[in-house]
Amino acid sequence: MLSAIATVLFVPPVNLVVLALVGMALARWRPRAGRGLALGCVALLLLLALPVVAASLLATLEDGIAAPAFAPPPRAIVVLGGDAHQIGARAEETDIGPVTLERVREGAALARATGLPLLVTGGEISRAGPPLAVLMARSLAGDFGVAARWVEPEANTTWENAVLSARILRREGIGTVLLVTHAWHMRRALIAFRAAGITALPAPLSPDAPPRLALGSLVPRMSAWQRSYYALHEWIGCAWYAWLARAG
Repeated sequence: MLSAIATVLFVPPVNLVVLALVGMALARWRPRAGRGLALGCVALLLLLALPVVAASLLATLEDGIAAPAFAPPPRAIVVLGGDAHQIGARAEETDIGPVTLERVREGAALARATGLPLLVTGGEISRAGPPLAVLMARSLAGDFGVAARWVEPEANTTWENAVLSARILRREGIGTVLLVTHAWHMRRALIAFRAAGITALPAPLSPDAPPRLALGSLVPRMSAWQRSYYALHEWIGCAWYAWLARAG
């Protein structure tokens, strides 16, 4: 609940809607300031809806991600959970969502190619349903014929993914892993795993195409809002995790 509230308050474009409403209310008493705030927020909303802006934000997030130069070889694969969705009327009827499915599929392919054991991590989806990591392990076995060696079912954030996975890995004497998540999420995940004392070699999924300035990229689209949200959410998360790493 607190995470959802923080997202509304701090992460564009959602918070821009809230600020625009604040500006409209403020215009009753401070017309110039209120209208300026509301119009500024609307302008930023339109800007973030442009595909070229969303692509540029994602490009800055995904550029420069590389494995450490002298890292030891990986001894496991860690797959981070992402989303889930309802598949029935009851709360416990849930399954992995499309983002998680892509990660699970990539983890299975890497496990087949390398022979490395798999760790899946993801916590509670609902009070009634199984943890996301349990659903991921089921999908690995049922859809891809690959068994997860370790299932970490308690993490509800990327930071917790790293900390709780690190506990399992250290018990097994493992310090270097291949880390599977989407390219837009990789930078924040690497900060968390580094802070947890694990050397994570990036295995990113679906890197975004570089921005192209064309007529179509200057037409606002709803999908660009989602991509801008991902990028800004991750940059804010990277800053927060960098602070946690220094403070810890």
